[in-house]
Amino acid sequence: MGMEESVLKLKLPLAETFNLETAVCSHGLFMMSPNRWDPLSRSLSRPLHLSNSLDNTDIPSVSVDVTICQPQQDPHSLRIEVRNSASGSAPSLSQEQQDALLAQVKRMLRLSEADERNVRDFKRIASQVAQEEGEETQYMKDFSGRVFRSPTLFEDMVKCMLLCNCQWPRTLSMARALCELQWELQHCSPSISDGFIPQTPAGKESKRRQKVLKVASKLTSRIAESKASSEDYMNLKLDCAGVLEENVRPSFPQNDIESDLHGLNELSTTDPPSARDRIGNFPSPRELANLDESFLAKRCNLGYRAGRILKLARGIVDGQIQLRELEDMCNEASLTTYDKLAEQLSQINGFGPFTRNNVLVCIGFYHVIPTDSETIRHLKQVHARNCTSKTVQIIAESIYGKYAPFQFLAY
Repeated sequence: MGMEESVLKLKLPLAETFNLETAVCSHGLFMMSPNRWDPLSRSLSRPLHLSNSLDNTDIPSVSVDVTICQPQQDPHSLRIEVRNSASGSAPSLSQEQQDALLAQVKRMLRLSEADERNVRDFKRIASQVAQEEGEETQYMKDFSGRVFRSPTLFEDMVKCMLLCNCQWPRTLSMARALCELQWELQHCSPSISDGFIPQTPAGKESKRRQKVLKVASKLTSRIAESKASSEDYMNLKLDCAGVLEENVRPSFPQNDIESDLHGLNELSTTDPPSARDRIGNFPSPRELANLDESFLAKRCNLGYRAGRILKLARGIVDGQIQLRELEDMCNEASLTTYDKLAEQLSQINGFGPFTRNNVLVCIGFYHVIPTDSETIRHLKQVHARNCTSKTVQIIAESIYGKYAPFQFLAY
C-alpha cells in the first residue's frame, strides 16, 4: 500500500498463472458499463463502492474510481490505483474501506481459493481431453479458466436480466444508461426529490412507497440536456458495438480476443471527456428501489425489465432477498447446492432459465451452459450441429459434457 499526491495505491498478490487481460476479457460482462478496459495499457477501470454492505442498509452509496493493472515489472501482483470520483485526488480510506475494495476486485477477477482450485481442476480436465483427442485448440491454450463478473451479485443479476430478448448493442446501452442515471442521482439536489405526486391514493401507499424518490423537473431537465449533448456519441458507440455483436456475447466463447479488443478500444477512445464524466457506478439496490417504474423504464430504455429490476432491488432492500446468503451457499459447491440456488432464483420475478443459469455461472457453477439463440448459432457454426430451442441443451451437453463439471468454461 502506498500514497502519492493524486492516487492511493493498493497491492494484491497473485497466483503465478494469473493474467489480467485474459481474466477480464473472458466474458462479455467486461464490456458493460461502468467497466472500462483499456487494451493499450491493459488496465481495467471503474467505480467501486467503499462498502461491501449496501444491500439493505442505510449506508450512503459512496464510490471511488479504481484502475487495476498488472505491472510488467511485478507480474505476481495487481496494482490498484484509487482516486476520488469527484476530485480525482487520492482518498483517505480506512482499513475497512480498503479491504472492501480489495474484496470487490477479488470477486470480479475470481481470486478466491475456491476459484484457484477451479482453475487448476479445469486445466487438468482440459489437458486430459486434449490428450485423449490428440489436439488442443488455441482457445483452450489461451483461456485462463476464469470468467469475469461484477463486484457485486446484484450487479451480476441485473446485467443478466439485460441480456434477455435483445441484441448486444441494446444490452450495452441499457447498462450504460443505468450508470448515467446513478451519476445523475448522486449529483442532483435533495430538493429535486420533492413534488412528484404518486398515482396511488395516499391511504393505499405502503410505508416504503411513501418514501419513494420522485424525480421531478430539474432532474428531467438535466437528463434531457445530458442526452442532447451526448446523442452523437451514443449513436457512434452503438454503431461500434454492433461490429462486436458477432464476436462478443456473455455466453459465447471469445476465440478472437484481439479483434474484440480492437473494437473495444474504438469505443473507449471515442468517448468525449464530458460523456465519460457522466458515467457513475452501477446503481445499488437502495438507489434503484425508490425510483418510479415508468421513469426508470423511459430513462434507461429498459421496457418491461424496469419493473423486474425494481422488484429485485426492493426485495433486497426489504430483506426478502438475501444476496449474501445466496452467495455463501456456493462455498459448498455441489449439485444439491446448485438445485437449492436455482430454486430460490426461480422464485424471483424475471429469472427464467436463461437468466437464472447466467447468474449461477456468475456465482460459480459451470456445469450448465445458458442457452439461447446465440448458442444455437454457435453450435451450428463451430460444431456443424443443427438444433432448436428444445434440443440445444441436450446437444450442448453432448459436445461439452466431457469437461464436467466445467462445461461452460470449455464452451
